[in-house]
Amino acid sequence: MPATHVLGSLTHGAPGDHSADEVFDRIVRIARRTLDVPAACFIVLGDGPVQHLPGASGLPDAVQRSRVYELDRPATGIVAESRTPLIVPDVAAEPLVAGRGLIAEMGVRAIAGYPVEDGRGEVVGALWALCDDPRDWTDADLATLSDLAAACTGELRLRAERERARRAEQVAFRAHQRAQFLLGLSERFAGVTTIEEVEETIAQVVGTGMGARWCSLALVDADRRHLRYVTVGHQEPGFPDEMRSLRLDAPRPDAAVVREHRTRFYRDHSEMIAAYPAMAGLGLTSTGARSFLPVIADDDVIGVVVCVWDEARDHDAGTAALETTVTRYVAMALERVALLEARRRVATTLQESLLTDPPDVAHLDISTTYAPAARTDQVGGDWYDAVVREEGTAILTIGDVAGHDVNAAAQMGQLRSMLRVLAWSHDEGPAELLSRLDRADAQLGLHALATAVVVRLDHDAEPQGDSGPDGTPERGYTLTWSDAGHPPPLVLRRDGTVEQLAARPDMLLGIDPGTVRHDHVDRLLPGDTLVLYTDGLVERRGVQVNDRIAELEQALADVHGEATAALPRALVRRLVGRSQRDDVAVLVARARVPAPSGPPSEDGPATAERKVAHEDLSDLGPARRWVDDVLESCSVDPEHRRTAMLLSSEILTNALEHGAGPIVATVEVDAHRLRVGVRDGCTRAPVLRAPEPQDLSGRGVQFLERLASRWGVEQHLAGDAVGRHVAQGAGKTVWFEIDRSARPLTGVVPVVRRTSPTSSIPLVERVLPWTRAEARRRRT
Repeated sequence: MPATHVLGSLTHGAPGDHSADEVFDRIVRIARRTLDVPAACFIVLGDGPVQHLPGASGLPDAVQRSRVYELDRPATGIVAESRTPLIVPDVAAEPLVAGRGLIAEMGVRAIAGYPVEDGRGEVVGALWALCDDPRDWTDADLATLSDLAAACTGELRLRAERERARRAEQVAFRAHQRAQFLLGLSERFAGVTTIEEVEETIAQVVGTGMGARWCSLALVDADRRHLRYVTVGHQEPGFPDEMRSLRLDAPRPDAAVVREHRTRFYRDHSEMIAAYPAMAGLGLTSTGARSFLPVIADDDVIGVVVCVWDEARDHDAGTAALETTVTRYVAMALERVALLEARRRVATTLQESLLTDPPDVAHLDISTTYAPAARTDQVGGDWYDAVVREEGTAILTIGDVAGHDVNAAAQMGQLRSMLRVLAWSHDEGPAELLSRLDRADAQLGLHALATAVVVRLDHDAEPQGDSGPDGTPERGYTLTWSDAGHPPPLVLRRDGTVEQLAARPDMLLGIDPGTVRHDHVDRLLPGDTLVLYTDGLVERRGVQVNDRIAELEQALADVHGEATAALPRALVRRLVGRSQRDDVAVLVARARVPAPSGPPSEDGPATAERKVAHEDLSDLGPARRWVDDVLESCSVDPEHRRTAMLLSSEILTNALEHGAGPIVATVEVDAHRLRVGVRDGCTRAPVLRAPEPQDLSGRGVQFLERLASRWGVEQHLAGDAVGRHVAQGAGKTVWFEIDRSARPLTGVVPVVRRTSPTSSIPLVERVLPWTRAEARRRRT
């Protein structure tokens, strides 16, 4: 039976490998599950009595592991010769199969097998269902088994077609590919700017020019003691973790290339194992040829390119010439990437050193983020800033200097610093501040071209208007802004709607210092959030800016319940994600909601009450922020507020998940303590538990027990009422108190500024650890 060649297409290795095949294992499992049989298998006939089992389920452990079984005149051979199914309801009555092989070993009483053909139409095996008891196979059973056998046939034919197509393509285009390879090599490497692009380009050129199936890139560490693989997406499948880092004195061919400065080529896997026995136990999957190429810069090997073929081949002169050319271009590309990364690192460090943390502003919650462009050769001039004047007025700014280089970052630093000083020293409106900045830009010789928005927030001295609860006055902010060619600010109103502060922008900075600029006025009420951003958040090739701003408005509405600190990064993830091509800066400022009774005084404590929507957890975030706002308006220090927020989150979540409506949160603050309570319509009290480490819940009461000064549960009988917004009914109130003089148990969590993402490998240190002058000195 000429079927041994089929086995090579069933496994991922070379012909002769006897291993499980994922596709056929899945088909066999479907057959076993659908037909409700204890075992099923796909058997392929080999040479002589050998049978291979690429798909098997329920067989004896030895067979299941080895996937090989030997038997003279097997039942699969009967199916192959007759090209028809073999259906046996009771093997005891069928002398051809009774008492033989796996049938006897497993005590099988009924079998059904359907032939499986290869791409040439020859029957090479059969799909079997095995049953412990005699069984009258139904038409549905046989139809199912027939369909699954046809699926096996289809998979074999598909693999055969793939193999034929691959070989035909290799033969037809090999000469053409080599010619095109040499012509396009310099163009492909000319534009690479990151280590990932170097890897991608290597994979393209070794695939098209040399026919290699896989490739890997390894770089030498700065200490010249280790070689580390940095390739992620183009290594051969199953590349072992123990190969990713090795000492240069290791008995391996890749390390030997670094030591000896010369290429090593092996016709197949066995030839490499003969030269380096230590490679035998690493679990490499390919048995084809391998080439280890040194990447040399200034007479030092800085890396190794490994090319892997899926079949054995000889190292001809043409391949050797191509390999030499590739490694030269790789060395130049790595040098260029290292220099670009050094430039970007300097510019990014400069930029991030200027983007300071926002100041603490009473009654305002400010948060910022800055995300550099993903490209190594780009660093922008985006900035944000917040300045608090002595009278409490907050000046918020955001801007973007034209360009994506070190010069743009330097100009950004000067513009931001000048505007920062102007905002502090001049009690003027945003339009006048921008006019002064524009004149300084021109007269001091900076000549930077930039867009910017300046916002001034003046806190109301007294409550005014009728926008508060039940039409009461409230203290908000007068929002005055001026726009110098920048994307418009947005305001997320406290009811979840998003409003664009639409006004015709004035001319951007750096064109006409004498241009007339205009102020625009709006209101920022307690609970409203102002959002300032740079164009990197809303610009995308092929999409109108207005459409992207509409997407930003929708994203802002969707994250209405987010904490202010998380909002900027949430918007960047939502709008930009991994497709970032420009710097992005975002600044958000939310006007806090004060206690309606005012701060605590001699007349009594500050009190506040809020209904919480109990249909789902959507109101949890806004309720937590409301608690923090009330505490902040009562001058509760940040550490105690942090503890109170944690405990409030626990009792609110417990009420929303396990309680019943209506739900009401109350806050009471005096000079000595703060008290937070949550009432719901369920009388079942929380229980102190001792959850296991793997449990995802059950720790809320433990937090109350350990972090609160006091806590408890008040039961309410039917007829009790809490607040004027709550209907009467039975329920409970879970409350906690924190003494304002007590030492907070949660401690201070330092805010760590996020470092900008860099290339996956620090090339300045690993690839080019010394200058050319230092390299020459080392050689002498």
